[in-house]
Amino acid sequence: MPLQIVRNDITKMKVDAIVNAANSSLLGGGGVDGCIHRAAGPELLAECKTLGGCETGSAKITKGYKLPCKYVIHAVGPRWRDGKHGERDQLISCYRTSLALAKDKECETVAFPLISSGIYGYPKDQALRIAIDTISEFLLENDMTVYIVIFDRKAYQISGRLYADIAEYIDDNYVDEHTDDYSERLRRLNAFHEKELICEASVCEEADEEIDMLMTVAPMAVASKKAKSLDETKDMLMKAGFALSHSNKFDIIIEYFIENENYNVFEINEALFAFDQSLLGA
Repeated sequence: MPLQIVRNDITKMKVDAIVNAANSSLLGGGGVDGCIHRAAGPELLAECKTLGGCETGSAKITKGYKLPCKYVIHAVGPRWRDGKHGERDQLISCYRTSLALAKDKECETVAFPLISSGIYGYPKDQALRIAIDTISEFLLENDMTVYIVIFDRKAYQISGRLYADIAEYIDDNYVDEHTDDYSERLRRLNAFHEKELICEASVCEEADEEIDMLMTVAPMAVASKKAKSLDETKDMLMKAGFALSHSNKFDIIIEYFIENENYNVFEINEALFAFDQSLLGA
């Protein structure tokens, strides 16, 4: 997947470039900015002093120094006032400028924090939506892997209404029922691959939980073919010896998006992240 939401410390990301949510002086500050400067060492501050600051909505690039990345892109996001003073356009410009700088340096992997969502006060759900939309637009025409790095999962949620709708859907459909053991799931996964059902999404999860996520493949195979209904999805799964399980929250969330005819993988991943589920393609 070219865009992934991950929970991590951005200073630990082994990518070509990380983006720093900087202030206009570029001389360090609190939050993500301070963490990046401390991890990079004093050489980063020394180079930043030569840049002459940076305007809101723009970005400048430096070396990574002691960080596990080649470059640090310092993006200056807007302070939230009321949303009526150009904040959205400035935030979009931050992402676009940062991505352009990364492309110019031939970066293949870039990690972003949620710019302006900390002490600058930008509403977190809106900041996440802008990040996903702007990065997704860029990735339609550019080959790059981009990470949105979130340190605290609980601090970032999808819109309250969507979260409530999905939570209600889970409550209405979730049941505690018997599930296959590991060996049975593995047998079925092998059988599924023998059916040669093709999907763009890959399935990956830690240790024994990996097979629990095998249902990623089937729903998204249908989605990539523009499935017309949940019944079509269930029919395809049945032919392969599978079924969406109402004892699995991951499956229920996938079912929710299919029922609502929303096959945007980025929005699906945003919801999966909010409910502490593994992501498609992660």
